[in-house]
Amino acid sequence: MLQLLEHVDSVRREVGPHITQKRKSEFGQFMTPSSVARFMASLFPSSTLSTCRLLDAGAGVGALSCAFLDRWSAGDFDFKSVEAFAYEIDDTLRDHLTQHLALYKGVRPHVIAGDFIELTTKENLPDAGGYTHAILNPPYKKINSKSQHRLALRQAGIETGNLYSAFVALAVALAAPGGQIVAIIPRSFCNGPYYRAFRDFVRKRAAIRHIHLFKSRSKAFKDDDVLQENIIIRLERDGQQGPVTVSTSTDDSFIDLATHEHQFDQVVFPDDPECFIRVPSSPEMDTIALSPSICYSLADLGIKVSTGPVVDFRLKEYLRSMPESDTVPLLYPKHFSSSGTEWPKEGMKKPNAIQYNGDTKKWLYPNGFYCVVRRFSSKEERRRIVASVVDPAAFDDAPMLGFENHLNVFHDNKRGLPQALAHGMAIFLSTTAVDENFRRFNGHTQVNATDLKFMKYPSRDILIVLGEWAMKNGKLTSAMIDKKMRILTK
Repeated sequence: MLQLLEHVDSVRREVGPHITQKRKSEFGQFMTPSSVARFMASLFPSSTLSTCRLLDAGAGVGALSCAFLDRWSAGDFDFKSVEAFAYEIDDTLRDHLTQHLALYKGVRPHVIAGDFIELTTKENLPDAGGYTHAILNPPYKKINSKSQHRLALRQAGIETGNLYSAFVALAVALAAPGGQIVAIIPRSFCNGPYYRAFRDFVRKRAAIRHIHLFKSRSKAFKDDDVLQENIIIRLERDGQQGPVTVSTSTDDSFIDLATHEHQFDQVVFPDDPECFIRVPSSPEMDTIALSPSICYSLADLGIKVSTGPVVDFRLKEYLRSMPESDTVPLLYPKHFSSSGTEWPKEGMKKPNAIQYNGDTKKWLYPNGFYCVVRRFSSKEERRRIVASVVDPAAFDDAPMLGFENHLNVFHDNKRGLPQALAHGMAIFLSTTAVDENFRRFNGHTQVNATDLKFMKYPSRDILIVLGEWAMKNGKLTSAMIDKKMRILTK
């Protein structure tokens, strides 16, 4: 019996390559390798319940259910019997799933054909249902805002825009008090406003007990070339929130597994209205958190940060490859480098200018000093946050500037900042401490304006001193910047 999961994994490897990319995209589902399934099953705490009611939604060929049932067969749980409820929409996979679950003695399998969301939201969801355990690798796919899925979820009190978060929310809603939910899902729900309603829904009904991080973004589902960064999370329905266990491994071999415990207020900051879930990747407190001088919000500093308002494809008719008499500069990330601002940039595939008229004026900012941060970087880049200063001298007498949507802009109510403040902000964001802080708490390579908004900063006076120092000293190394920052904030 203990070898059944390995048999299931061989079926996964045999069946997987025959599932077309179109079908994978249609269902948004990737089957779980046995190593991941076994690790997920290991996260469930011991239980003295006499009967287990197990939910596996989007069960595939049954790897997760079998990993859980293998552990039960080995004597790790005291259940006398198990009822396994496995939902699977794919006919071919469901045939394998049925065969695999039927091999376990003491298990009453319920293999359910059809759409998990549609089937479980037909009736009003109870505040707490009957599943004692849920183990999930849900599909990853956006839900159209006007789709039947979105409407059904909304009627069940769930507001979310992706299948994976919908499956987890439903599992929480259907769990019995004390029910344990373990799921492998994209890390994207931890940050940003898009998943705020989902985070609120889960946190009101469950405690976060364990989060596992994969250091390599592509290894959890390497057989399917999935580049989405995934985490494994364990939730407890109606649990009293306490410390959170965070574990890490490079990949799905779990050879270098490391485990640490963190107080919950280090994971979700008490004063964060967005309730971002920040997952520390090491037990050490970072420099930012330890410094009493770095404690100011952007609102305290009188500074705002916004995503660049110019979405080029929406204003395509007004864009120009090079400046003309009726245009103003349009700035993209490629206009900025360590050597300064290069505008206009010859040979760039993107336009350098945008017409300045009544239709475009509302998307433009007055020429001035700004600090800008690139929104996207690759996982392998040396720094996650790349900040630059916009110097009005680079644009002659241009009255306005256009900031394209791939930039975040620090500004004073849509106007420029004092010169020294703009430089000081860019230098602070270039410190090693800020980069380490961001990497520890943000798994994605996208730097959102919301991420920057809820960071802590030095005082306005310190930023100005930092900026004045930078302006006098020309080209700066990371060591010089970090040393100056330590002196100013100690």
